[in-house]
Amino acid sequence: MKIMPLMCALLLCATPIVCGPAAAQGLKEQAAAFTTVEVSEDQLVAAFMAPTGHGPRPAIIVLGGSEGGTALVRSVGRQFANEGYAVLALSYFGAPGLPGTAAEIPMEYFDRAIAWLARQPQVDPEHMGIFGISKGGEAALLIGSRSPRLHAVAAGVPSNVVWQAIPAGAGAAPTSTWSVAGAPVAYLPYDQTVRFDFTRYMESIYALYSGALPTADAHPEAMIPVERINGPVLLISGRSDALWPSTAMSDMVVARLRKNGFSHPVQHLAYQDAGHAVSTPPAMASTSGYPDEAVGGTVAGNAAGRADMWPRLIAFFDTALGMKR
Repeated sequence: MKIMPLMCALLLCATPIVCGPAAAQGLKEQAAAFTTVEVSEDQLVAAFMAPTGHGPRPAIIVLGGSEGGTALVRSVGRQFANEGYAVLALSYFGAPGLPGTAAEIPMEYFDRAIAWLARQPQVDPEHMGIFGISKGGEAALLIGSRSPRLHAVAAGVPSNVVWQAIPAGAGAAPTSTWSVAGAPVAYLPYDQTVRFDFTRYMESIYALYSGALPTADAHPEAMIPVERINGPVLLISGRSDALWPSTAMSDMVVARLRKNGFSHPVQHLAYQDAGHAVSTPPAMASTSGYPDEAVGGTVAGNAAGRADMWPRLIAFFDTALGMKR
């Protein structure tokens, strides 16, 4: 199966609030109670947001999805900073100094980010967590399974497996989204029987994932070892997700944790009539020219899911990371 360059652009821009600088503007924020510093040490591309007037604080690493770049992740990061957290809004591709596409992204990059965050005087290194959306949700679960320094993992519309990388163009050789020590991490390939229809591109994208997911048992090495996460896990999904089957994949995460006797709390918030945009903060709902329902769900379902999700997400991190308000 060949995926044309236009398909790559559609994949990267499928989540409605992620394609362009508008995602970084127009948010209803509180008066800034934090400072923002650009991070370039250790070859990182990130913004560090630290609350002012406080001692060391619990910290959260925030990851965006397959849109790449810096706009979305920083917009989400500011929402956590407004809640009093130290935040590292971390880009991992699609920005100057980073890979152009989400293919064989070194996991060591995230290791460096965790180590950098732990060194900051504004951060309590014993109380750090991670939150990722979509492809960043896949990453958050994988990173959490590798780093005992993270004590809480929340993943919005995530995957339970490592997926094949989104190709850079037609004819690109399939590979993994992630790498370790220069070698691709084992991954689940797309459904090779899908015949892509550009008149039904969202359905075709969904089919790449939904058609392959039943074959996951034949690729056990691609399963994310979530049972190694060193703290509670929160999953957020939309039952009408039109980009990939986030509810089914989140259910598989829960099933694996239970099968392996996971000792920490786990919760899955699965929202009826909500889609792929349900795990972004309510304050960001109108920051794009794309309606939320373009990637699943209804206007009312997405709005209700976001309104319910956000305080639960903050309460999850407050409890897991010992936030004192």
